[in-house]
Amino acid sequence: MSTGRTPSVIFDLDGTLVDSEPNYFEAGRRVLAAHGVLGFGWEEHTRFIGIGTRETLEILRARYAIDAPLDELLAAKNSAYLELASTSTEVFPQMRAFVQRLSEEGVPMAVASGSSRAAIEAVLAGTGLAPYMSVTVSAEEVGRGKPEPDVFLEAARRLDAAPGDCVVLEDAPPGAAAARAAGMRCIAVPYVEDTAGDTAFLAADLLFPGGQREFTAAAAYGWLTGAV
Repeated sequence: MSTGRTPSVIFDLDGTLVDSEPNYFEAGRRVLAAHGVLGFGWEEHTRFIGIGTRETLEILRARYAIDAPLDELLAAKNSAYLELASTSTEVFPQMRAFVQRLSEEGVPMAVASGSSRAAIEAVLAGTGLAPYMSVTVSAEEVGRGKPEPDVFLEAARRLDAAPGDCVVLEDAPPGAAAARAAGMRCIAVPYVEDTAGDTAFLAADLLFPGGQREFTAAAAYGWLTGAV
């Protein structure tokens, strides 16, 4: 990474900046139930954290032999999620503090997410985070979702930053792997603590094994600026 200035920061959205996974779980459960798939539980949902919505539905559609077209399932899940997201999405407190600190210091920030653009915009607007993010990129806008690096590379391009001058914050192994593939440093904050030993997380440059209960804005900013 180049030296002499604070790097640009790229945030994953769901599970990293905001606790939106309960909403995604409920949206997915509703869609599957509408097609006769009952008993889809939280544990199964957690296996898809960090994977894009389209990729997740592709897998579930094949697993449960659902006849409906993928785009129909995607539209139904997005509709259900947007209904939930507009009223019940919480920002992790220390993540909000970190974003505000970066903003005060003039650090360029972006969101790069596997969610749809509509979902990203709804969550950022509803939580008050939108003014802080100069760039947002949805996996819909690139060729491949995480763990491929496309979404992060596009965010860097829009930030006019070299990949080596970017740091990614991620909560899931596929995202951490994507950051590494993009040639970016990674701060890993596992949403599911049991995944902290995943090889993608162990390769991260800064790991908070306890996830959000361990993450602090001060520690992340200190590491980012070389103070610790």
